[in-house]
Amino acid sequence: MGEKVINGGNVKGLVKGHGNDRGSSRAKGGGQACAKHQDNRRLKLLEIAKTTALIILGNAIYATGIVLFILPTGLITGGTTGIALIVRHFTGLPISTFVGAFNVVMFAVGYLVLGRKFAMTTLVSTLSFPVLLGTIERVVGDLVLTEDLMLAALFSGLLIGLGLAVVIRLGASTGGMDIPPLILQKKLRVPVSVGLYGFDFVILAGQMLFTPKETCLYGIVLIIVYTLTLDKILSIGEAKTRFEIVTKHTEEMRRAILEDLDRGVTMIHGQTGFEGNETEVLLCVIAPRELYQLEKIVYSIDPEAFVIKTRATSVHGRGFSMAKDYAA
Repeated sequence: MGEKVINGGNVKGLVKGHGNDRGSSRAKGGGQACAKHQDNRRLKLLEIAKTTALIILGNAIYATGIVLFILPTGLITGGTTGIALIVRHFTGLPISTFVGAFNVVMFAVGYLVLGRKFAMTTLVSTLSFPVLLGTIERVVGDLVLTEDLMLAALFSGLLIGLGLAVVIRLGASTGGMDIPPLILQKKLRVPVSVGLYGFDFVILAGQMLFTPKETCLYGIVLIIVYTLTLDKILSIGEAKTRFEIVTKHTEEMRRAILEDLDRGVTMIHGQTGFEGNETEVLLCVIAPRELYQLEKIVYSIDPEAFVIKTRATSVHGRGFSMAKDYAA
């Protein structure tokens, strides 16, 4: 009987030990989950801080272009700054003061009409831009880099376009006069581009009332420069070249593109229009730097290949916006 009791005690001890192990495992798993959650939260906060810093940088570049080149030369411009120039001319109100007040009003209207999510994308710019504008004005003082209107139009356009591109690439907005066209689009179905151009036309016309004709013309150059700069910067890294290749050597060319160029190929079934022969069309998208190499591959295999090249403004997927996957 004593032996059975001892064995029973050993069994109980073993069971108890296994229970402690399970409890320890659960505690360890919970600790790991908590640590992972904290790491994710830390990474999220770092990402928010990085995005905020870059938005402020974009607004600082934008403000620098205005202070260094537009204000000293009297160039006309659109947006909130254009309205501020009109108000300053007739009332003497500082530009940074008007911009700050106007941005806050537009932020409130955007919040009420377009919703909280959109308003949050304009918050950093709404608060930082007028402060940066006023600060840079005080730091620069009466400094005039150039009195040449063409140079002023070019460099202000470059800085404004760069600043706007930094903000927009982050999915944010500069607020101010970005908001009324969006409201018109939501309420009246007026296209955003039409609203933007319409408001800018009225703002520019208001400045033309008191600005010399030649300065107005250079102001238009400024707007063209910053629009082109903005478009070019926003498309950096996005534009690709799409190739469609019709050849009798489809298999050889497919292997060459896959192995020598390390680019994917899609085979599209086709039929020739004149003779009605079955054929395969090779579809391939490449980066601009690979253009020469692909042309060399194509024409070394088939000098008579029929090739269509088109510009793809944006490409998303494996090999471009995502890492390549070589799994079979």
